[in-house]
Amino acid sequence: MDGVDLPERIGDYAVERELGSGGMGTVYLARSRGGRTVAVKVARPELAADPHFRARFRAEVDAARKVGGFHTAQVVDADPDAPAPWLATAYIAGPTLSGLLAEQGPMDEARLRLLGATLAEALQAIHGCGLIHRDLKPGNIIMADDGPRVLDFGIARALEATRLTSTGAAFGTPGFLAPEQAKGLEVGGAADVFALGAVLVAAAGGQPFGEGTPMMLMYRAVHEPADLSALPEGIRPVVTACLAKDPARRPTPRALLDLLAPMSTAKTAPDAAAHPATEVSPVTPPPTPPPTPTPTAVSAAVPAAAAGGIADAATVSAHPEAAAGDAGSPPGKRSVGRGVAAAAGALLVLGGAGYAVSSYDDDSFPPATHELVLPESMVDGAYGRDVEHRLPPDPLPDDAGRKGATHYSADYTVTSTGTEKGVAFRTVEVYGSSGRYKDPEEHRDGLMDAMTLTGSETVSDPPRTIRPPGSDVDIRCETVDAKTVCGWGDANSTVAIGFTPSAPLDVAAEETRRIRAEIRRPIATSTASP
Repeated sequence: MDGVDLPERIGDYAVERELGSGGMGTVYLARSRGGRTVAVKVARPELAADPHFRARFRAEVDAARKVGGFHTAQVVDADPDAPAPWLATAYIAGPTLSGLLAEQGPMDEARLRLLGATLAEALQAIHGCGLIHRDLKPGNIIMADDGPRVLDFGIARALEATRLTSTGAAFGTPGFLAPEQAKGLEVGGAADVFALGAVLVAAAGGQPFGEGTPMMLMYRAVHEPADLSALPEGIRPVVTACLAKDPARRPTPRALLDLLAPMSTAKTAPDAAAHPATEVSPVTPPPTPPPTPTPTAVSAAVPAAAAGGIADAATVSAHPEAAAGDAGSPPGKRSVGRGVAAAAGALLVLGGAGYAVSSYDDDSFPPATHELVLPESMVDGAYGRDVEHRLPPDPLPDDAGRKGATHYSADYTVTSTGTEKGVAFRTVEVYGSSGRYKDPEEHRDGLMDAMTLTGSETVSDPPRTIRPPGSDVDIRCETVDAKTVCGWGDANSTVAIGFTPSAPLDVAAEETRRIRAEIRRPIATSTASP
């Protein structure tokens, strides 16, 4: 990066280069007067102008300072009162766990156990200070010479109070998100234990919830068992307990230590020597929902390894000061957290019957006149439905903005008919729900974010609102990486459609209009809701 764009100093730290940028702001590599390297995270101007952010930021910094550096990147300095509030953490040399796995391949059982034990110790330290990480994943773990270090914890609740976030939404990375996070529910320390289990599967060379879109990964995390086939047999029961759907059935970090390293005889950390300093994989900070009540049950899937093992352990208490940190996203790219939050907050598609459904006043919602259907083919046979990756319709809980809704998703591929007609797209992904909505465009935007979420996505064409000829609703479109995504929101349906390859927004909007005409159908008068 051209140094002309860098600030010369932040506090007492001389800035050397930018590491990334994201939801909180920009992260810089800097040096103290004594020559120590630090990562300095500087808040965006719009956050700095928000007094609620400053108050929360100050409180979260105070909590984060208490977390020791045993297995974390310790907070070393901060100035919540600076014109642009900033936080400095120790800069840890070494590759990320994801980088190490790409270079060296999967870990064996001994190294997996040691990795799990060190991460459990890190979570103990974080939770003990009233924080919750919320985005533990291989990209947030530095494999330093003296063992793994967990990055990016400590300031999420600062963002919760700002106008830039959605109250009650959940953030994190699909594939590592606990079910309660994916559903946008209250989160406690048990969510970090779930992520730890997913990290161990990844370190063994597996993918706990397979591949696919973020929405698909979140659906599997809630409804389907994790794939543990990559794990050695000896460690599967422990990871099974970590990945329990019910947070009350997951072990505490302390119980994990008893199970993974019961004799406390670990001699060496997973090998990370002789690696250069890592440019930390950026992460966007999530706003933090209130914590869950302290669970009392524990998993019966794992036998106690010794006295004090999982069968005798209480689950970690959810703490009111739950939070997670931010190291930003590379310039020009969007952050992970925003999309997952919008998806969870707008859809809550993953809970199904697990939700408590509240009663809402029928008169406050528009009447139900239309519903969604997902046909076997659409646009005059141009696209055929993918039969190998079907998801069933999923009823959604009523809330203050949505009533009587059901979520639908399907993938379509161009057919020979479509090829002959010269349609512009090879694949079409449809995510949507039909019901009754007070603010359907908010739900639409959440769906669009969820469809483009990868953590490193680049916006090629910024969002634009288009009303194609013949449409009775505005269609919002954008191009992200190689995908153009369009969506609409009306009183009875909210839908996002992903097209590949990308195309001009006007072309995608017109195709969206045609698809909408086919999948949004009137409800018969006799069966329509009042």
